[in-house]
Amino acid sequence: MAIAEKLGVGLEPSPLRIGGLTLSGRALLAPMAGVTDPAMRRIAGRFGASATVSEMITAAGVARGDRETALRLGCAGQGPRVIQIAARAPEEMAAAARCAEDAGADWIDVNMGCPCKRVTGGLAGAALMRDLDHAARLVRAARSAIRVPLSVKMRLGWDDATRNAAELGRRVEAEGAALIAVHGRTRQQFYTGRADWRAIAAVKAAVRIPVIANGDCASEEDAAQMLAHSGADGVMIGRAALGQPWLVGDIAYYLSSGRRRGAPSPAARAEIAREHLEGLLLMMGVSAGLRHARKHLATYVDRLGGGVDAESRRVLVTTESPEEAARLIEAIFMKTAEREIAA
Repeated sequence: MAIAEKLGVGLEPSPLRIGGLTLSGRALLAPMAGVTDPAMRRIAGRFGASATVSEMITAAGVARGDRETALRLGCAGQGPRVIQIAARAPEEMAAAARCAEDAGADWIDVNMGCPCKRVTGGLAGAALMRDLDHAARLVRAARSAIRVPLSVKMRLGWDDATRNAAELGRRVEAEGAALIAVHGRTRQQFYTGRADWRAIAAVKAAVRIPVIANGDCASEEDAAQMLAHSGADGVMIGRAALGQPWLVGDIAYYLSSGRRRGAPSPAARAEIAREHLEGLLLMMGVSAGLRHARKHLATYVDRLGGGVDAESRRVLVTTESPEEAARLIEAIFMKTAEREIAA
């Protein structure tokens, strides 16, 4: 039975392709600053994410050769490695794209959607949706500098009065972009309100390359509704994957089969949380790794639901000891498993 018949959405049964790459499915992990570190991307890939996108890397950071940028460039594991770049000047974009390709990126993504003032104030990210000529020049510069495929991530527009994502989509396709991801909000919305999945349909109608719908996808049902409303070729999962990086693979599996996978047990979740912590410690060192891990560990625990001891959670996200963190992960998740057995 075709995917469209199973789910009632407009997906084609053929694989999703970007340039010469064939993806294993139609659910991607979105780039999130301070969140989609290499450890998280590696875990999401192992659980079946069709592709994982790095935290945004700035062209300035690449030029400086700073340690943080070097860490963000790294990610081993399953699935295509996608490196996202933010830049203002075409020559900076070209140089950063070449660097990311040399570091092993399977494709490069150009950031035209970040709403934060630090980025838009530098006339990058979503600010590029106010200057489509310049946005096109950036894509042209990146495309001419690399051999791997190129994608663009954008929003619906700068504000409701200038929803120009469809026009930008046409422009970047003409410059060689092989895929477009659209967050269903304007820049002025930041992350407030609900993503407008129906508005993404205008971008899909305007281009021939694959379009990925992004914004407020938190479940298999959300993914099916996103595709039905937008006509997109796939979905991108952002904040909902925090604390449950396996969700992206769950959604990819559902979109390909029409069936759900079972949720990981508390013991399996504990193993994933420890793996994430150990990956960050190895990558960043003890002090920085623990600090970076806190948001992840807190959300792994919070997604267990009620019944978690508040003091244990507090210590887990404040401890300076990796050994104590590992012990608390084991204790918290084991207690959850015991409660489930007792119930």
